[in-house]
Formats: sequence, C-alpha cells, structure tokens
Amino acid sequence: MAISAVLPSLAAIAETNVLGEEIIIFADDSFKPAPKDLGPTDKSNNEKVSSAKKPEVNHLGDSFETELHVNDIETQESIVVNNDDLWQRIRNGYAIPDSTSRLVSRHEEWYSTRPDYIKRMVERSQKYLFHIVEEVEKRKMPTEIALLPMIESAYNPQANSTSSASGIWQFVPATGKHFGLKQNWWVDNRRNVTFATDAALTYLQKLYGMFGAWDLALAAYNAGEGTVGRAIERNRKLGLPTDYESLDLPAETKNYVPKLQAIKNLMTNPEKYGLKIQTIANTPYFAKVSAPAQIDAHLAAKLAEISDEEFLALNPSSKRPVITSNGEKHELLLPILSAQTFRNNLAGYDKPLVSWRTYLAKRGERMESIASKFGMQLSQLRIINNLPSQNKIKNSGTILVPNGNKNDFYTAKSIPKSNDVIALPPLENNEEINAKQGSANIDLNNTESPVENYIERIEPAKQVSVTHKVKKGENIQTLAKRYDVSVKQIMTANSLKNDKLKIGQTIKIELETVNAASPKKVPKSKLNDKNAKYKLIKKNQNISESKIKKKSKTTPK
Repeated sequence: MAISAVLPSLAAIAETNVLGEEIIIFADDSFKPAPKDLGPTDKSNNEKVSSAKKPEVNHLGDSFETELHVNDIETQESIVVNNDDLWQRIRNGYAIPDSTSRLVSRHEEWYSTRPDYIKRMVERSQKYLFHIVEEVEKRKMPTEIALLPMIESAYNPQANSTSSASGIWQFVPATGKHFGLKQNWWVDNRRNVTFATDAALTYLQKLYGMFGAWDLALAAYNAGEGTVGRAIERNRKLGLPTDYESLDLPAETKNYVPKLQAIKNLMTNPEKYGLKIQTIANTPYFAKVSAPAQIDAHLAAKLAEISDEEFLALNPSSKRPVITSNGEKHELLLPILSAQTFRNNLAGYDKPLVSWRTYLAKRGERMESIASKFGMQLSQLRIINNLPSQNKIKNSGTILVPNGNKNDFYTAKSIPKSNDVIALPPLENNEEINAKQGSANIDLNNTESPVENYIERIEPAKQVSVTHKVKKGENIQTLAKRYDVSVKQIMTANSLKNDKLKIGQTIKIELETVNAASPKKVPKSKLNDKNAKYKLIKKNQNISESKIKKKSKTTPK
C-alpha cells in the first residue's frame, strides 16, 4: 500500500454512538488507524476454523509494552462449547431484564431500516465477539454486555467521537488512563481490543456493585456514576421510585438501555425485523503471539501472510508504521491460522525488522530538507509524523524517518517455481531473533514528546444536503459510490421509481452522516480528487472551531 493510500479518508461515515455523538467510521469499511506507511497490500487469509484452541486470557496491562503470557496454540486450554453458532451462545446467556421503555420500538425501527449498517457492524464484530463473550462469561456477567460495543462504536476499534472517546468501548482519555490504557505517540490502548475489553468489563462490574442493577450500571457507564447517583438521591428525597425508568437522566442516557434492548431484540429474532444476520462461528478468531520488541507493521503482516488491513484490524492500537516497545518482546493478535505461519516465517527471516529510525528535528528546520535528506516525499514525512502543512518545524522534537533498510519478504506462494521451497521450522516463542534484525535506531526515550501533533480532529456535521447535475457517463451507481451513499438513499431522497438517471437531471444527495472539518484546520495537501465529498462539505458548510468545541460533550468512558 502506497503511503498516500493510508491517509484516513476525509470522506468517512460518521455513525452515531449512544451519546448522539457521531463517531468516525471509514466509508470503505476498512480499518484505518493513524497514518502508516505499510507498503503493498496482500490478500487476507480468510479461511474458517472448524475447531480451535483457546488463547490464554489477557489481564489488563498498564501499557501496550507490558509483557503478557503468550503460548503457542498447541499448549493452550481447550474450549468446550455447546453451540456452533456464537449468536445462540449469546442468547443463552441473557440475564438483564428486558426494558419496557417506549423508546425501544423507536430504536428497533431505526436499526431495522438500516440493514447495510447492521451488516457492516456484524461483519466487523466477528473478529472480536468471541473473545468478548469469553471474557464476559468468565466474569459471570450477562452476555448482553457483549452487544454493548454495537451501540458504542458499531464495533469499530478506530471509532472516535467528538468528545475524544475512542475504541469499541469508547473510553475518553482520562478514564482510559485510570484503567491502565496507555496513550502516547506510539500507541493508544483504548483501541486495543483485549486491553480495552478488560477495562470496560472491570468498570461495568464496579458499577454493578455500586448500584445493584445492570440497567443502572449501564446508565452510569454512559453518564458517570455521579450523574446516576445524584438522580437516585433526588428521587429518594422526593419519595419517588429509584429504578432506571423513574430517574431524571440526560436524554442520551435515557436512550442507552433502550438502544441495547433494541439491538438485543434484533439479534435474537432478526427475521421479525426483516433482517438476515451473518452467522459467526463459536470459535476464536485470533491468537496472541510474541513479537520482537520492534518490527514494521507491514512486515509483521507479510510474515503472517495476511493483508495490512487484516493486521491493522486486529492491532489497531499502534499509531505508527513501526510497532515498538521498551521490552524485549510484546504481543500481537493474528488470525488463529496465521499465528504459526508468523512464527515460522520470522524464524527464517534474517533481514532488518525495522525500516525506520528516530530523528531530532530542530526548530526552524525546513520539512522539505528533512524529506530530501532521508529520500522520502514531503507528504510522506507529514503523514507519518502528523506534521502540519507549514514549511518549517515549529518546535523541536523527534520524528520518524527511513533508515535505509529494506525488509522484503516473499511468501512461499510468490517464490518463483524454479526455486526450491524449504519449509521453515517452528520458532518456539520467538526466542531466537537474528541480531541483524535490531532496533535500527528507534529511540523510545526521545519520542515521548515528539513534534506537536498539528492535525486536528475531523469533526462531524449533523447533516449536509447537496445537489448534483447528472453528466454524460454518470449513473446512479457511480454517484452513490462518489458520495458514499447507497443507491436506495438516492432514490428515496429524490422519490425515484427506478435507478435510471437522465443527463442534465438535478438530484439531491443527503449526506447526513458525513464528516466535515474546519477548512482552517485541514491542510490543503489532504484535498484531492478522491475527496470530492469533503470538498462539497467544505464549500457548503463552514463550521467554526468555537462551534465545534461547544458541541463537544464529556462522557465517563
């Protein structure tokens, strides 16, 4: 994947979380973390696992670098399951009383009339859902909790809200740090699925212990224990009931449990709502493997023989193209069938594992000169390090630059037939790492306070409506793709009886879930022909920084 291809698209879908905030979910439905130069994309290994062993449990670490217990699949505890369908396993574990709120039907209607949204959400969840169900059951919690990320983030670990909440469990920075989720220039463990899940379940258990009811615990997860506690105290003083339905809570919190109930109803009986839910196997999707202390993300994906997209979906907490730690090794998540492939290929790989190094950029130094010095494009330098569009470095700090190493790797499938393919022996826990594969001048001590991050958050717009005059060669399918909407949405917005368009016809496009950003905050270098939607928003809507700040809310997560 070329460096320009990993820039997060400004034409992204902003789906709504339980707070009514819009969360950034990319239009092409891929997982795109902070920009990385990961190189060419490989085909993903999508083989199904009919039976598998269970990965060892990961307890919440205080950082991504914390060494975890990582065993080979062969040594892991066997999983005993009664159902082949994970959805049935979830249904069997329901334990939260059904909500009787009249708001439930409203949310059922909202979800059921958006089958594409449900489909994307379920497809994303299949990578993580088994792990979360396992962790929920180990804690003897109701399995409805495993559905909670659906209303928090639509199960996208890259989801970000306007209140800076991130990950599938939507932790805000402060609460994430409170539960040990490290956030720095290299990683954001709010997006680490295993760490964040452990933190979220710990928090929910704490809240349940405080309030004694799951609906109140969920309300406190959404609005904070203080908000719920004060609401209970008000009712108590007035002699009123103190159950969830009787409390005077913020609107988004009143809708929180009904939203979860709606999702529960849809997943329990999808046919009733005209939906078809993809079956998810009741087996692990990923395994944990021990990786060297420093390795390029793209190389790790190639050694596992999976695509960059698949690798980033399972390892979304890394914010740089090189995954690094202070320790000797750390963990990666890989599809369960790719774990041993990674070990085998790493054992036989004797080239450098890292193609980046740290460089101290001085105040006033020209970015173009730095890029030229290290043989990279200026746009690459800015994207990798989140640098602004200015010509000079504003404040001194450490940045990443190429180190001149090339870490090519070819899978057995790509080796010419004239070569003999030799099977590589397994590497037990990656204990033997070639000395030539060293850190390549990555100095972690100098990157805790790097050059300031100048790229502002892409703020979502509530709704944008634009018109388009049909040109020669255009049809409804090409317009739907261009504006990142469905054909059905275009037909509905224009009361069309079929999908035929005429040249010169003016149609309305409703971009109600599109991200908009203040033009002053987005570098011009990010605007290109592929970002037509962003250009339209920039032209039709002017959101000032002050208005964005006023719209931001604070959540407890």
